[in-house]
Amino acid sequence: MRAFLTKIEQASGLDGFGDRLQRAVQGTLSGQRVRDLLHGVWLGHPLHPAMVQVPVGAWMSAAVLDLMPGQRRAATTLTALGTLSAVPAAVAGLNDWAALARDQRRVGLVHAASNTVGLALYGGSLAARLSGRHGVGRALGWLGLSAVSAGAYLGGHLAYKEGAQVNVSVSDLHLISDGWHSLAELATLPQRELVTREVDQVSLILYRHGDEVTVMLERCPHQSGPLGAGEVREIDGHACVVCPWHGSTFRLNGGEVVHGPSANDQQILPTRIVDGVLETRLP
Repeated sequence: MRAFLTKIEQASGLDGFGDRLQRAVQGTLSGQRVRDLLHGVWLGHPLHPAMVQVPVGAWMSAAVLDLMPGQRRAATTLTALGTLSAVPAAVAGLNDWAALARDQRRVGLVHAASNTVGLALYGGSLAARLSGRHGVGRALGWLGLSAVSAGAYLGGHLAYKEGAQVNVSVSDLHLISDGWHSLAELATLPQRELVTREVDQVSLILYRHGDEVTVMLERCPHQSGPLGAGEVREIDGHACVVCPWHGSTFRLNGGEVVHGPSANDQQILPTRIVDGVLETRLP
Protein backbone atom coordinates (compact mmCIF):
# COMPACT_ATOMS: atom_id res chain seq x y z
CA MET A 1 0.00 0.00 0.00
CA ARG A 2 2.86 2.40 0.78
CA ALA A 3 4.41 1.73 -2.61
CA PHE A 4 1.05 2.30 -4.30
CA LEU A 5 0.58 5.63 -2.55
CA THR A 6 4.10 6.69 -3.51
CA LYS A 7 3.30 5.94 -7.15
CA ILE A 8 0.21 8.15 -6.93
CA GLU A 9 2.25 10.98 -5.40
CA GLN A 10 4.73 10.71 -8.29
CA ALA A 11 2.14 10.16 -11.05
CA SER A 12 2.95 13.21 -13.18
CA GLY A 13 0.52 11.91 -15.81
CA LEU A 14 -2.29 13.21 -13.60
CA ASP A 15 -0.98 16.77 -13.77
CA GLY A 16 -2.51 17.74 -17.08
CA PHE A 17 -6.04 16.97 -15.97
CA GLY A 18 -5.30 18.19 -12.45
CA ASP A 19 -4.06 21.58 -13.65
CA ARG A 20 -7.14 22.07 -15.85
CA LEU A 21 -9.44 21.09 -13.00
CA GLN A 22 -7.62 23.42 -10.63
CA ARG A 23 -8.12 26.36 -12.99
CA ALA A 24 -11.81 25.44 -13.39
CA VAL A 25 -12.34 25.25 -9.63
CA GLN A 26 -10.54 28.54 -9.00
CA GLY A 27 -12.48 30.20 -11.81
CA THR A 28 -15.82 28.93 -10.53
CA LEU A 29 -15.14 29.62 -6.84
CA SER A 30 -13.61 33.01 -7.55
CA GLY A 31 -15.08 35.10 -4.73
CA GLN A 32 -12.89 35.52 -1.64
CA ARG A 33 -15.89 35.25 0.70
CA VAL A 34 -17.02 32.01 -0.94
CA ARG A 35 -13.55 30.50 -0.75
CA ASP A 36 -13.13 31.55 2.88
CA LEU A 37 -16.53 30.07 3.74
CA LEU A 38 -15.63 26.74 2.12
CA HIS A 39 -12.13 26.67 3.64
CA GLY A 40 -13.65 27.08 7.11
CA VAL A 41 -11.98 30.41 7.96
CA TRP A 42 -15.08 31.41 9.95
CA LEU A 43 -14.87 28.12 11.86
CA GLY A 44 -11.15 28.26 12.65
CA HIS A 45 -10.90 24.70 11.33
CA PRO A 46 -11.01 23.14 7.84
CA LEU A 47 -14.67 22.72 6.87
CA HIS A 48 -14.39 19.72 4.54
CA PRO A 49 -13.44 17.06 7.15
CA ALA A 50 -16.25 18.30 9.39
CA MET A 51 -18.82 18.12 6.58
CA VAL A 52 -17.93 14.57 5.50
CA GLN A 53 -19.04 13.26 8.89
CA VAL A 54 -22.68 13.59 7.77
CA PRO A 55 -22.59 11.47 4.58
CA VAL A 56 -20.16 8.91 5.98
CA GLY A 57 -22.16 8.55 9.19
CA ALA A 58 -25.43 8.26 7.29
CA TRP A 59 -24.08 5.68 4.86
CA MET A 60 -22.48 3.55 7.55
CA SER A 61 -25.70 3.63 9.56
CA ALA A 62 -27.66 2.61 6.46
CA ALA A 63 -25.28 -0.33 5.94
CA VAL A 64 -25.97 -1.53 9.50
CA LEU A 65 -29.74 -1.16 9.07
CA ASP A 66 -29.54 -3.11 5.81
CA LEU A 67 -28.45 -6.10 7.90
CA MET A 68 -31.51 -5.82 10.14
CA PRO A 69 -35.08 -6.87 9.27
CA GLY A 70 -37.81 -4.29 8.88
CA GLN A 71 -35.51 -1.29 8.42
CA ARG A 72 -35.96 -0.60 4.71
CA ARG A 73 -37.53 2.83 5.16
CA ALA A 74 -34.92 3.99 7.67
CA ALA A 75 -32.06 2.70 5.50
CA THR A 76 -33.50 4.47 2.47
CA THR A 77 -33.82 7.74 4.41
CA LEU A 78 -30.20 7.53 5.58
CA THR A 79 -28.99 6.69 2.08
CA ALA A 80 -30.77 9.78 0.77
CA LEU A 81 -29.33 11.96 3.55
CA GLY A 82 -25.79 10.72 2.84
CA THR A 83 -26.13 11.19 -0.91
CA LEU A 84 -27.49 14.74 -0.65
CA SER A 85 -25.04 15.90 2.02
CA ALA A 86 -22.06 14.52 0.09
CA VAL A 87 -22.44 17.19 -2.61
CA PRO A 88 -21.63 20.30 -0.49
CA ALA A 89 -18.90 18.32 1.28
CA ALA A 90 -17.35 17.59 -2.12
CA VAL A 91 -17.49 21.28 -3.10
CA ALA A 92 -15.64 22.22 0.09
CA GLY A 93 -13.10 19.51 -0.63
CA LEU A 94 -12.48 20.76 -4.17
CA ASN A 95 -11.93 24.27 -2.83
CA ASP A 96 -9.25 22.97 -0.43
CA TRP A 97 -7.74 20.73 -3.12
CA ALA A 98 -7.23 23.62 -5.54
CA ALA A 99 -4.85 25.31 -3.06
CA LEU A 100 -2.61 22.28 -2.48
CA ALA A 101 0.84 21.46 -3.83
CA ARG A 102 1.04 19.38 -6.99
CA ASP A 103 1.96 16.05 -5.34
CA GLN A 104 -0.89 16.53 -2.88
CA ARG A 105 -3.28 17.30 -5.72
CA ARG A 106 -2.37 13.99 -7.38
CA VAL A 107 -3.44 12.02 -4.32
CA GLY A 108 -6.43 14.33 -3.97
CA LEU A 109 -7.56 13.49 -7.51
CA VAL A 110 -7.62 9.77 -6.74
CA HIS A 111 -9.35 10.52 -3.43
CA ALA A 112 -12.01 12.51 -5.30
CA ALA A 113 -12.37 9.86 -8.01
CA SER A 114 -12.95 7.13 -5.43
CA ASN A 115 -15.54 9.25 -3.65
CA THR A 116 -17.22 10.13 -6.96
CA VAL A 117 -17.59 6.43 -7.74
CA GLY A 118 -19.00 5.90 -4.26
CA LEU A 119 -21.46 8.77 -4.68
CA ALA A 120 -22.61 7.38 -8.04
CA LEU A 121 -23.15 3.96 -6.49
CA TYR A 122 -25.14 5.48 -3.64
CA GLY A 123 -27.20 7.45 -6.15
CA GLY A 124 -28.01 4.17 -7.90
CA SER A 125 -28.73 2.57 -4.53
CA LEU A 126 -31.19 5.32 -3.65
CA ALA A 127 -32.94 5.03 -7.03
CA ALA A 128 -33.23 1.26 -6.64
CA ARG A 129 -34.64 1.54 -3.12
CA LEU A 130 -37.20 4.15 -4.15
CA SER A 131 -38.38 1.87 -6.97
CA GLY A 132 -38.81 -1.05 -4.60
CA ARG A 133 -35.67 -3.00 -5.59
CA HIS A 134 -34.23 -3.09 -2.09
CA GLY A 135 -31.93 -6.05 -2.77
CA VAL A 136 -30.19 -4.15 -5.57
CA GLY A 137 -30.18 -1.04 -3.39
CA ARG A 138 -28.41 -2.84 -0.56
CA ALA A 139 -25.81 -4.33 -2.90
CA LEU A 140 -25.06 -0.96 -4.49
CA GLY A 141 -24.90 0.63 -1.04
CA TRP A 142 -22.28 -1.81 0.19
CA LEU A 143 -20.25 -1.27 -2.99
CA GLY A 144 -20.56 2.47 -2.46
CA LEU A 145 -19.38 2.15 1.13
CA SER A 146 -16.32 0.25 -0.08
CA ALA A 147 -15.51 3.02 -2.57
CA VAL A 148 -15.92 5.87 -0.08
CA SER A 149 -13.91 3.93 2.51
CA ALA A 150 -11.03 3.76 0.02
CA GLY A 151 -11.48 7.49 -0.52
CA ALA A 152 -11.41 8.08 3.22
CA TYR A 153 -8.12 6.17 3.46
CA LEU A 154 -6.62 8.43 0.81
CA GLY A 155 -8.00 11.47 2.63
CA GLY A 156 -6.24 10.33 5.79
CA HIS A 157 -3.02 9.92 3.81
CA LEU A 158 -3.40 13.48 2.51
CA ALA A 159 -3.82 14.88 6.01
CA TYR A 160 -1.49 12.78 8.12
CA LYS A 161 1.30 11.94 5.68
CA GLU A 162 1.24 14.90 3.32
CA GLY A 163 -0.02 17.58 5.70
CA ALA A 164 -2.87 18.84 3.51
CA GLN A 165 -4.93 21.52 5.28
CA VAL A 166 -3.29 20.89 8.65
CA ASN A 167 -1.33 23.48 10.63
CA VAL A 168 2.19 22.66 9.47
CA SER A 169 3.82 25.48 11.47
CA VAL A 170 2.66 24.61 14.98
CA SER A 171 5.24 21.82 15.29
CA ASP A 172 7.90 24.57 15.38
CA LEU A 173 6.79 25.29 18.95
CA HIS A 174 8.18 21.92 20.01
CA LEU A 175 11.67 23.05 18.97
CA ILE A 176 11.72 26.15 21.17
CA SER A 177 13.20 25.61 24.62
CA ASP A 178 11.50 26.81 27.80
CA GLY A 179 12.21 30.21 29.28
CA TRP A 180 12.55 33.70 27.89
CA HIS A 181 14.64 34.31 24.76
CA SER A 182 16.16 37.64 23.70
CA LEU A 183 15.23 38.76 20.19
CA ALA A 184 16.28 42.38 19.61
CA GLU A 185 16.65 45.77 21.20
CA LEU A 186 13.28 47.50 20.97
CA ALA A 187 14.87 50.74 19.73
CA THR A 188 16.31 48.96 16.67
CA LEU A 189 12.96 47.65 15.45
CA PRO A 190 11.30 49.74 12.73
CA GLN A 191 7.66 50.73 13.05
CA ARG A 192 5.08 48.71 11.06
CA GLU A 193 7.59 46.61 9.14
CA LEU A 194 8.15 42.86 9.25
CA VAL A 195 11.45 41.74 10.77
CA THR A 196 12.64 38.14 10.90
CA ARG A 197 14.51 36.61 13.84
CA GLU A 198 15.31 33.07 15.02
CA VAL A 199 14.99 31.29 18.36
CA ASP A 200 16.47 27.79 18.56
CA GLN A 201 16.56 27.76 14.73
CA VAL A 202 12.82 28.50 14.57
CA SER A 203 12.06 31.49 12.36
CA LEU A 204 9.81 34.21 13.84
CA ILE A 205 8.45 37.48 12.50
CA LEU A 206 8.40 40.64 14.59
CA TYR A 207 6.04 43.53 13.94
CA ARG A 208 6.27 46.71 15.98
CA HIS A 209 3.30 49.02 16.38
CA GLY A 210 4.09 51.79 18.84
CA ASP A 211 5.67 50.24 21.91
CA GLU A 212 3.89 46.93 21.29
CA VAL A 213 5.61 44.15 19.33
CA THR A 214 3.95 41.07 17.88
CA VAL A 215 6.04 37.90 17.68
CA MET A 216 4.57 35.26 15.38
CA LEU A 217 5.75 31.97 13.89
CA GLU A 218 7.06 32.75 10.43
CA ARG A 219 6.07 29.57 8.56
CA CYS A 220 2.54 29.85 7.17
CA PRO A 221 0.33 27.12 8.67
CA HIS A 222 -1.10 26.28 5.24
CA GLN A 223 1.95 25.23 3.18
CA SER A 224 4.96 26.63 5.10
CA GLY A 225 5.08 29.84 3.07
CA PRO A 226 7.51 32.54 4.30
CA LEU A 227 5.33 35.10 6.07
CA GLY A 228 8.44 37.21 6.64
CA ALA A 229 8.48 37.88 2.90
CA GLY A 230 4.77 38.70 2.91
CA GLU A 231 2.94 41.99 2.52
CA VAL A 232 1.43 43.95 5.40
CA ARG A 233 -2.11 45.16 4.67
CA GLU A 234 -4.74 46.87 6.76
CA ILE A 235 -8.01 44.91 6.72
CA ASP A 236 -11.02 46.07 8.75
CA GLY A 237 -8.76 48.33 10.79
CA HIS A 238 -6.24 45.60 11.63
CA ALA A 239 -2.69 45.23 10.33
CA CYS A 240 -2.44 41.83 8.64
CA VAL A 241 0.31 39.81 7.00
CA VAL A 242 -0.43 38.13 3.66
CA CYS A 243 1.44 34.94 2.76
CA PRO A 244 3.28 35.44 -0.56
CA TRP A 245 2.57 31.86 -1.68
CA HIS A 246 -1.19 31.33 -1.51
CA GLY A 247 -2.57 34.50 0.08
CA SER A 248 -3.49 33.22 3.53
CA THR A 249 -3.92 36.33 5.69
CA PHE A 250 -3.47 36.71 9.46
CA ARG A 251 -3.99 39.57 11.89
CA LEU A 252 -0.73 40.76 13.35
CA ASN A 253 -2.29 41.73 16.66
CA GLY A 254 -3.68 38.30 17.44
CA GLY A 255 -2.83 35.78 14.75
CA GLU A 256 -6.44 35.21 13.72
CA VAL A 257 -6.88 33.97 10.14
CA VAL A 258 -8.71 36.52 7.98
CA HIS A 259 -8.54 34.88 4.55
CA GLY A 260 -7.76 31.32 3.45
CA PRO A 261 -6.73 28.91 2.14
CA SER A 262 -5.50 28.42 5.70
CA ALA A 263 -8.35 27.76 8.11
CA ASN A 264 -6.04 27.86 11.13
CA ASP A 265 -4.91 30.87 13.14
CA GLN A 266 -1.19 31.59 13.27
CA GLN A 267 0.58 31.16 16.60
CA ILE A 268 1.52 34.31 18.52
CA LEU A 269 4.21 34.14 21.22
CA PRO A 270 4.13 36.13 24.49
CA THR A 271 6.56 39.05 24.77
CA ARG A 272 8.10 41.34 27.35
CA ILE A 273 10.62 44.17 27.40
CA VAL A 274 13.57 43.88 29.84
CA ASP A 275 16.08 46.75 29.93
CA GLY A 276 15.03 47.75 26.43
CA VAL A 277 15.41 44.23 25.01
CA LEU A 278 12.47 42.37 23.47
CA GLU A 279 12.09 38.81 24.80
CA THR A 280 9.71 36.00 23.95
CA ARG A 281 8.80 32.55 25.23
CA LEU A 282 6.51 29.63 24.55
CA PRO A 283 2.79 30.26 25.10
